[in-house]
Amino acid sequence: MEKKRCNFSLGSTQYQLSEKFLLYHDTRWCKPLHDDQELYAMLVLEGMQAGVSWNLILNKEENFRKAFDGFDPRLVAAYDEAKVEELMQDKGIIRNRNKIRSAISNARAFLKVQEEFGSFDAYIWSFTGGQVIDHHLKDIQDMPVKDELSEKVSKDLKKRGFKFVGPIIIYSYLQGIGVINDHWEYCDYR
Repeated sequence: MEKKRCNFSLGSTQYQLSEKFLLYHDTRWCKPLHDDQELYAMLVLEGMQAGVSWNLILNKEENFRKAFDGFDPRLVAAYDEAKVEELMQDKGIIRNRNKIRSAISNARAFLKVQEEFGSFDAYIWSFTGGQVIDHHLKDIQDMPVKDELSEKVSKDLKKRGFKFVGPIIIYSYLQGIGVINDHWEYCDYR
């Protein structure tokens, strides 16, 4: 018997969702994540996704991982303008200078948060007291694009120097790292 997925995962008339997207939905989306390097990776990927489809980002994820040194924030924080220019020539990633520079400045801000809180994990999960927010959605119409939590996290991240962290991107980020569980009630991957 085939498992049920959230209805947005079943495809669209605009584009066919990739196997990578389906795997992401089934194994990573809305699953609690506590590894700092992966928390940074998701922050970069979510920022890169602004204005393009998540399907595209997932199809380029391995290229991003290679181009950004496995998303090691210590390495990315040390990137200079020569590295920005190198990344601008990499056809395997989103070549947007502002997004690339934000990945670098966000790595620096990320390291400061780690220093202050002991880990980025401790920081990001502190907004919910370590608890997953489960919205028990019935359908896509029930899913907000942002909420009070994403507004609060976005505001705090911006205050700390992060870029490409508006409340809509942060809502998606919080889903991606499992702070928010927006799998539909009928989804077998909850």
